[in-house]
Amino acid sequence: MSHTAPSIELLTSPGCHLCEAARKDLDDVVAPLGLTWTEVDVTRDPELLRRFAEEIPVVVIEGRPRDFWRVDRPRIDRILRGLLEGRDPEA
Repeated sequence: MSHTAPSIELLTSPGCHLCEAARKDLDDVVAPLGLTWTEVDVTRDPELLRRFAEEIPVVVIEGRPRDFWRVDRPRIDRILRGLLEGRDPEA
């Protein structure tokens, strides 16, 4: 695992009942890999709100939406491990 850490964002909105579970799931996937993620409130960005309002929470890795509503832990782990090895398993 020698490549640059991928950027990971969790798109959320206030009052989102699925976001709390998504935060925990994402923490559980990224922490063992030594990675971190950033939370982005879509209500603060009109374009993100327009694009993703109905799909929140959304996991965005390297600028690409990967999961919405629920975090598929095995899939996100596989994607991140691949990126850390210099490949995108879903490219």
